[in-house]
Amino acid sequence: MMTIDITNMCSHLQKKLFEKDGEYHSLWMAMKVEPELTAVIRSRQLHIYRNGKKVLVLAGKAAPKIIREDRLCKLLPNNNV
Repeated sequence: MMTIDITNMCSHLQKKLFEKDGEYHSLWMAMKVEPELTAVIRSRQLHIYRNGKKVLVLAGKAAPKIIREDRLCKLLPNNNV
């Protein structure tokens, strides 16, 4: 199960990720069960990696940055990757 030190995470991102009605909550739920995913907080943003390769960056107020196509990106709202 994935755990993240949220002390430096943007409060807007925390709400989007951890609250049940947050737009990224489905991503968080998927991340917790996929062992090949890791994540770190950098510059108040969440950087998500699959097998050591960055796939996605989530920010609180900015749009998510898709680095490489991944099934996790399909869980983003309004995304058809």
